[in-house]
Amino acid sequence: MNRSAFRVSHLKNSAFVKRGLRGYFEYRDLGIKRATRGKVVAHVIRARPGKAPHGEWHLHDCKLQFVYVLKGWVLFEYQGIGRVMMKAGSCFYQPPRIRHREIRHSSNLEMIEIVGPSSFKTFSVKKPAARKSPARRSRG
Repeated sequence: MNRSAFRVSHLKNSAFVKRGLRGYFEYRDLGIKRATRGKVVAHVIRARPGKAPHGEWHLHDCKLQFVYVLKGWVLFEYQGIGRVMMKAGSCFYQPPRIRHREIRHSSNLEMIEIVGPSSFKTFSVKKPAARKSPARRSRG
């Protein structure tokens, strides 16, 4: 029988590490990757003091990604959607491969992020083309 393992992650026994996808964040692994044998990864992300986002457009090649903001705020921009402000209590789902970027965040930002599968690739992408307004039709 292929069962996932029961896991508990207590704050006092966990550490934030500066290694991770973005250099302006610290990550605390919640043990879900190991418990699910790589099906899902979950971590707490917090802002590193004195570090700011680069605003680089990118996408993640994953099947599932959602984030819950615990503290502070973060401003993202999504292709085809525009800028979206996420605040403490906001939960958002990012569809697979959506082009996006982080513009800025508060110094006290903390989020929980869940991604599946746990091993996924991130690709830098060019800035999306600006949306053109629909052509006006002449009335005649």
